Amino acid sequence: MLSTVDGSFMSSPEAPALRADARRNRARILESGAAVFAERGASASTEEVAARAGVAIGTVFRHFPTKKDLLQAIIKDLLERLTDEVNALASEGDPATALFTFFGRMVREAAEKKTVADLLAADMGAGIQVAGPVQTLQEAIGTLLTGARHAGAVREDVRLDEVLALLTATCQGALSAGWDPDLRRRTLAIVFDGLRP
Repeated sequence: MLSTVDGSFMSSPEAPALRADARRNRARILESGAAVFAERGASASTEEVAARAGVAIGTVFRHFPTKKDLLQAIIKDLLERLTDEVNALASEGDPATALFTFFGRMVREAAEKKTVADLLAADMGAGIQVAGPVQTLQEAIGTLLTGARHAGAVREDVRLDEVLALLTATCQGALSAGWDPDLRRRTLAIVFDGLRP
């Protein structure tokens, strides 16, 4: 703190830079954590995350006191990014294709790399609290479904819970078996045919 002429105090000029630095560290930790846990499973250590992020282990613990806190933050970050992607498709994409675009992208990503979400479901899911971000993502996918229905690209009787069940099952299948591009394309064609009028 610096003293002013009238005796009051103001923050030192370095404080905002430290906050920006802390935000950068947090973002690096989340990105590195997602990569480490995806590669090595939920049993990977926070030390491995710190090393990948290029920060001290104390920096990781300052932001995330436990590994569970770190995993929860990674999942929340992932869900928020997916929601942003869905919202962008809903506002800027073609309503007739936006739902299919998102669905296909999710299945491709599941086949190409293990996700932290899958690791949590298998190893630690019961203790992770991300209900709010999950609900927000589901609502955004519901917006895509409504747009697709109105555009005549999806049958009127298709419900959101059915789309979510299909998306979850297809992503899990692609993830577990590492589907190649041809199998993904053929499987998605069957799923999409079932959704279309």
